[in-house]
Amino acid sequence: MSRYVFKLPDLGEGTVSSEIVAWRVQAGDAVREDQPLVEMSTDKAVIEVPSPVSGRVISVTGQPGDVVAVGSELAVFDTAGADAAPAARAVAPASAAAPASAAAPASAAAPAAAGAAAPARGAAAPPPAAAGHAAAPPASGAARASGGRVMASPATRARARAAGIDLAAVAGSGPGGRIERTDLEAALASGAGAAPALPGAPGARAGTGRAARSGTEEIKVIGVRRVIAQRLSESKRNIPHFAYVEEVDVTELEALRVHLNAQAPHGAAGLTYLPFIALALARVLEAFPQCNALYDAERNVIVRHHAVHLGIATQTPDGLKVPVVRHAEGRSLRELAAEIRRVSEAARDGTATRSELGGSTITLTSLGKLGGIASTPVINAPEVAIVGVNKAVERPVVYGGAIAVRRIMNLSSSFDHRFVDGFDGAAMIQALRERLEHPATIFIED
Repeated sequence: MSRYVFKLPDLGEGTVSSEIVAWRVQAGDAVREDQPLVEMSTDKAVIEVPSPVSGRVISVTGQPGDVVAVGSELAVFDTAGADAAPAARAVAPASAAAPASAAAPASAAAPAAAGAAAPARGAAAPPPAAAGHAAAPPASGAARASGGRVMASPATRARARAAGIDLAAVAGSGPGGRIERTDLEAALASGAGAAPALPGAPGARAGTGRAARSGTEEIKVIGVRRVIAQRLSESKRNIPHFAYVEEVDVTELEALRVHLNAQAPHGAAGLTYLPFIALALARVLEAFPQCNALYDAERNVIVRHHAVHLGIATQTPDGLKVPVVRHAEGRSLRELAAEIRRVSEAARDGTATRSELGGSTITLTSLGKLGGIASTPVINAPEVAIVGVNKAVERPVVYGGAIAVRRIMNLSSSFDHRFVDGFDGAAMIQALRERLEHPATIFIED
């Protein structure tokens, strides 16, 4: 036996520890070098850690939810005979869907492929394939990497698990057959890959046509959800929030938005309110630098930024993430719209880099059509301010001395009252309202 001990490497940006989200292999599995070994969560993102060697897994350390320090033992491999594995695999039946050199050895008797998507937490693992029998090829010609591994991002896997979709039945259009977010959305729309209904479900109650339900479900708080819970708790515990809500008449802004969308090239993505608000906010912050700042608690220093690195709160399958639009103050309206769209999509499909998920100086959050009347957004520490966008609705108001129907939207904001006085926070939102109600001023340099 040639024993190789793999220790958790530094995952970047001075990370001293990381949380185990899901193991992609288990003891006894045969693995290849660079095959996904484990999903680890940092404060910024979920990262797939690849196997450093080829061989057989002797043991793994830790369970999902455990926090492992950098340099601690993560897995132990037996690398003896790893070079001979391809020869042993050459005896696989020629009828297998993958080339013989890529088929898993029968002696492994591992449940599916080592890198296959993990079952939902708490669900029973599928039974191992019978020795000497080739597994049935995936439906729809789903592309797999060598060894039968389905390739997909952690976010795509999580969304598939939540929807009950077997990724082995989904055809991938990405490089090397990787399953992209659009592939999963197509499968969801068509119903392909949906898990069959379980037998033995409770019968319908007499006279109601509805099945009775019982039992509970326990969901371990790990990964991005644990980070969200920890950071929001710290923010509310340590920051005295001052909330301020202002009503904004966006009738003229809506007219400009509709006009610009009508003039856009065919096929171009339409403008929403968000890039207008982002551009107006970047202009306003020049006069309110105390709101575009970070609090360094260790040094007890407020760091005011000249650049506006705008965090865009984004709902993803893994929970709330805040990708960053850098230098919003130097971008045009169309550039802001494109960059907001790009970083938001990257956060949703799990392709955002660590640098794209950190470094914001102020955050903009919007619930879109679910925006409600008002909200009390939680500050994204160490920032000192956050601006929330509520839905725009038409309603009767007094305008020019008469009753008129206008499009009204509320801005809900929160400020760190230790460093932003109530007057200054309210004045900043009032200045933002002024720009939005007279949208030509958004484009005028003061």
